[in-house]
Amino acid sequence: MEKQSNYPATDSSLRIAVVACAVMEIELEHYCQGMDHIVHVEMMEQGLHNDPPLLSNQLQQAVGRVEQRVLDLDAIVLVYGLCSRGTENVRAKNCKLVMARAHDCITLLLGSKERYAQYIKDHPGTYWYSPGWNKHHIPPGKERYEKLYAAYVQKYGQDNAEYLMESEQHWFSTYDRAAYVDLTVGATPQDKQYTQDCADWLKWDYAHESGDPQLFIDLLLGRWDDQRFLVLEPGESLELSGDDRVIRTASSS
Repeated sequence: MEKQSNYPATDSSLRIAVVACAVMEIELEHYCQGMDHIVHVEMMEQGLHNDPPLLSNQLQQAVGRVEQRVLDLDAIVLVYGLCSRGTENVRAKNCKLVMARAHDCITLLLGSKERYAQYIKDHPGTYWYSPGWNKHHIPPGKERYEKLYAAYVQKYGQDNAEYLMESEQHWFSTYDRAAYVDLTVGATPQDKQYTQDCADWLKWDYAHESGDPQLFIDLLLGRWDDQRFLVLEPGESLELSGDDRVIRTASSS
């Protein structure tokens, strides 16, 4: 029996490919179920945003691969945000390229750029945790400290390792809050407790924020209103808008 989607696409004839960061892998697998208009999914390594030119290069290669392998696409959806401006300059040749108006993937978990902006305004020292973030990298906390320290000792010696760890801990001093955000998908009591333990060890406040999946679902469905999404035509790329739109078509005002 054919699997039916709980979230019918706005246009049932749409053919969409998805290129996503592994941080959103758990949520993507869940919400894609039954979305037959999504004909291809390509996952990208987590952490590329730490090197924006590398992220841009890797995304461009992924978009090129998808266009070569998948025929008659209407759009390629990027499950990314601006991500340290690493998604700038990426473009498709033969189909639309679509992304949510978001600084990073946390907006996709919270449900809107407005909620994200308000949260950061109210709690500027927030470091975000989520099921995907906890799975694909070691976030700030005791485990990260111990593993990084051991690696530094082995590579640089104990004295140098202690100096490097002081620098690491100084970076963490700009934060004072560990916020675990989830769409219930992939979230477990153990994962939430792990985040709480990280916060306690760092002497940060802890918060659990319930996510809102609608922005993510609408991104996958093709419900792309201009308020929440940027739809690029073939050959166009995006850039930082410098206002509450977050992103805009490159060279437009």
